[in-house]
Amino acid sequence: MGSRKKIQADIRKEEQKTKYFALLRNFPTSPRKMRLVADMIRGRDVLYALNVLKFSTKVASLPMEKLLKSAIANWEAKNEGQQAKDSQLFVSQVNVDSARMLKRFQPAPQGRAHRIRKRSNHVTIFIDKKENLD
Repeated sequence: MGSRKKIQADIRKEEQKTKYFALLRNFPTSPRKMRLVADMIRGRDVLYALNVLKFSTKVASLPMEKLLKSAIANWEAKNEGQQAKDSQLFVSQVNVDSARMLKRFQPAPQGRAHRIRKRSNHVTIFIDKKENLD
């Protein structure tokens, strides 16, 4: 690794230490379906987002709720003595990226085959305090 890349990598690592986030890797649902759920909570207050996810009928809302609870727990672990209820936390960023794709074949008429792509995704949730806005 070159010296400039190393310096930039170190800067990014230091910035990550002050951010509070949680990751979900290789969840077996399509990114398109997961983005619908992510759009419901992006920019919202954390407690409001938890209620939205809890009462949503979408299948992708259950792992998203669990992931948001994990991000809140990460925030509480780094800020000992503070509760998420008392502080003004909000969902600052939600990233849904495509993950690995399982490729399968399904029989089709006249001896042909159709390719089936079973998609999965990676989700990252960032939370922050309202007073930390730049």
